[in-house]
Amino acid sequence: MAVAATLAFPAGAGAFSAHGSAKQVYATGLGPGARASLVKRRETIATKRASKLGGLLFRHVKPGANYRVRARGKKSEPVTVFSERSAPPNEDFYDQEIADSGYQYLTTRDGTKLAIYVHPPEDVSNALPTGYIPHVPAGPTPTLIEYAGYGYADPAGPQSGISILANLMGFTVVDVNMRGTGCSGGAFDFFEPLQSLDGYDIIETISRQPWVKYGKVGMMGISYGGISQLFSAQTRPPSLAAISPLSVIDQVQTTLYPGGILNTGFAFNWAKERAHEARPAGPHGGQEWAYKRVQEGDKTCEENQVMHGEAAKLIKKVRANNTYKPKVADPLSPVTFVDKIDVPVFMACQWTDEQTGGHCPTLPERFTGTDKKWFTFTNGTHVDSLAPETFNRWYDFLTLYVARDVPMKNQAEIRAAAPLIYDAAMGVDGQTLPPDPIQQEPTYDGALAAFEAQEPIRILFDNGAGGDPGKPNPGFEHSFESFPPPGSTARSWYFGDDGALQDDPPASEGIDSFKWNAKTKPLTDLTEGTSTAAGDNGLWTASPAYNWEQAPERNRVSYVTEPLSEDTTVIGSGAVHAWVRSSKPSVDLIATVTEVRPDGKETFVQSGWVRAEMRKLDRKQSTLLRPVLSLRARDVKPMPRGRFVKVVIPLYYEGHAYRANSQIRVTISDPNGDQPIWAFEETKPKKRRAKVDVAHSASRPSRLILPVVPDVDVPTELPPCPGLRGEPCRDYEP
Repeated sequence: MAVAATLAFPAGAGAFSAHGSAKQVYATGLGPGARASLVKRRETIATKRASKLGGLLFRHVKPGANYRVRARGKKSEPVTVFSERSAPPNEDFYDQEIADSGYQYLTTRDGTKLAIYVHPPEDVSNALPTGYIPHVPAGPTPTLIEYAGYGYADPAGPQSGISILANLMGFTVVDVNMRGTGCSGGAFDFFEPLQSLDGYDIIETISRQPWVKYGKVGMMGISYGGISQLFSAQTRPPSLAAISPLSVIDQVQTTLYPGGILNTGFAFNWAKERAHEARPAGPHGGQEWAYKRVQEGDKTCEENQVMHGEAAKLIKKVRANNTYKPKVADPLSPVTFVDKIDVPVFMACQWTDEQTGGHCPTLPERFTGTDKKWFTFTNGTHVDSLAPETFNRWYDFLTLYVARDVPMKNQAEIRAAAPLIYDAAMGVDGQTLPPDPIQQEPTYDGALAAFEAQEPIRILFDNGAGGDPGKPNPGFEHSFESFPPPGSTARSWYFGDDGALQDDPPASEGIDSFKWNAKTKPLTDLTEGTSTAAGDNGLWTASPAYNWEQAPERNRVSYVTEPLSEDTTVIGSGAVHAWVRSSKPSVDLIATVTEVRPDGKETFVQSGWVRAEMRKLDRKQSTLLRPVLSLRARDVKPMPRGRFVKVVIPLYYEGHAYRANSQIRVTISDPNGDQPIWAFEETKPKKRRAKVDVAHSASRPSRLILPVVPDVDVPTELPPCPGLRGEPCRDYEP
């Protein structure tokens, strides 16, 4: 059954209606493919054809009154296009009534109806084993918004959501599907301004409901549901109490085009999924749960599908923006706007996140709009932002700043349920929550003072080594007053002869060569899931089946230090500065840093990428420890034939303690094979053959630069291998 036949809209004549939005005008009720024009008085602004379902959307319309849509010789009633300012022209619609539980719709400023599901605390009993009795507070409850383009509003349970955890904490959770997804109306476009304004409207509407405690709400969510918080919070809704984004990005480019190379593994496939799920719900697209609701008679969901046919051409946008175009990229990059966020923030990210990538630590120093901010960073997978040590602090934060209560109140229930949660989410059994001093404070003022006394930057080291190998427990931790940590210094190790990584450049020039022969497979084939749904990916277990193979010697160059005389702690990004000559005008490279242990094992630490023709640095943003590639089209410059040039490979962030007697190794090769899900199937050169030379001398000082933090106590021995989460381990082969 075709989608158009599924939906009960007339295919031809009949009344159509037009509506104004934020720099947009949309119309419904047009015939399939009907030609229509946007007009203002006697001027035709734009003309286009409606979708197969009779929906039409004009984007980038100048704010103003008296716009009409003209079709079939008729004109709509006049509509007003409003600006993208945060506050709407009229706030009366915030008084709409939303029930305190169950599936329903919330209307935004432009009349679009978003599908939502309200989960009160007692809903946790539906997700945990029979016999679990949740704590159900009387009267209004503290409330959190979980907002993304996955199936959050699905009555069967939020897809890729974590509302059960907040229910367990005593919060009501409002799960919201973004416009253009699921049963929500509107047309999808990846984090367009209207999605942020919808976030503003959701917050202000929910906060006015009588069942919301204090008349303010917080936001929570992981991955997509974490990133959406940054976009919504920048609009500064007056009724937003706090946000808690987990496992997020700093900008689209560092995940989608690391170093200028398309990430065809996770990121591009994720974009394809979003484009597919943004289509009208039916057997050939959209979200399955929405199609099911249409078949079961949900007329609002059915009507909302009409505008889904006007979704932005997401894949086309990805292809068209393979270089950094500030007008397009800046509004999609949280690093450019998190300074606008003025509410308390708790954020957690992983250096080795196999989905969003290890670039989130760029954000802390940009959160200048609030002085209440705490960040936790660790090695681990995408779900390790919910690991026990981090979970405790997340729970404390939400309880103090949204519930305005003592964390002691619900901690017993949470601790009792923890083994069930971690078994389901991470595939580890018997996992418990560690002691937490904040949860022992009997008074709110005491708990708040203790929480706010903590340093804002918390680094969890050796996640996976604090108990049974691979379970999400850190070996040790340290906190700092800022990021990068005070006292960080740029330490250089220079490429030398015979694969040496040494303190000084070699006196005479040497040249090492390798044959660039691109692979396309990621480190592991465990790629069956690209969402954050529990159990979708075998990486989220204590012992993932990594297949981390070393590239043949002819296809790489490697350099390794002498055994370290003392523990060396690195926190930050760093870079590889390599003097490179290529037989091709462009060549894609990866630099991978590892720890070669005295027991003959090698542990992955971090990687960085560059497309050599896009090697120019952004001089305004770059530092020695954090080089930033320009990646703009005007700066693309082929590699010179037969001549060495300096190519900087920015490394993604790490927080790692290299033990005394270990060695630090850096390897340069083609971009594939060192990441679990990230893959690069469209590398340059396209014929997958090149010869790459790397020079090292006093005049061409190729080197590895890492941010070393002095005087960091490392109280534990070498972690088990394998064992560290997100950091595979193998036998060392020179």
